[in-house]
Amino acid sequence: MTDTTEEEGWATARTLAEALPFIQHYDRETVVIKYGGHAMGEESVAKLFAADAVLLKMLGVHPVVVHGGGPQISRMLDKAGVKSSFVDGLRVTDAATMEVAEMVLSGAI
Repeated sequence: MTDTTEEEGWATARTLAEALPFIQHYDRETVVIKYGGHAMGEESVAKLFAADAVLLKMLGVHPVVVHGGGPQISRMLDKAGVKSSFVDGLRVTDAATMEVAEMVLSGAI
């Protein structure tokens, strides 16, 4: 075993030790995980996300994945000429914005 492999093994062990209380707390619970729109376009991120979701399932947690779509919604809002605003990083959703968001999330993504 190389030094790098051994270091990676210890790093994994530390991470699992830190996660153990949460794993025990959420054992057999359903958890909702948002897979954000920014991450959707990155294949390497998608693979890591999927591996993490599978690991949670193997540990006894029941993950439910919901998707985001912020960047895709923003692009469609721009195309539609609908102005959107953000407060503390959250999109303010008026009727026109909601119509576009529903269209994007139910069709495009």
